[in-house]
Amino acid sequence: MENQNISTTFNLPSDLLAATDQAVQSGKAKSRDEFVALALRHELAALKRTEIDVALAEMASDPDYQAEVLQMESEFANAQWEAKASIGRSV
Repeated sequence: MENQNISTTFNLPSDLLAATDQAVQSGKAKSRDEFVALALRHELAALKRTEIDVALAEMASDPDYQAEVLQMESEFANAQWEAKASIGRSV
């Protein structure tokens, strides 16, 4: 699905608008619209990273998750040992 631009109106502090215009004039974006869209994408990505960080922090203190990780590590250790042993036999 193609992104569709939708016209909207924002009320911004005058200093923020002036800084946006300065950024556009210095070539950081083609227009106010583009600059605002870039800023919103940047902020939304930061929010998403924060959500992921919170989820990872919760996982680190979750005893069920920790037990599952230890189980997987144990299973992979056995598989790694078996792989190394089979490589040694084929040489």
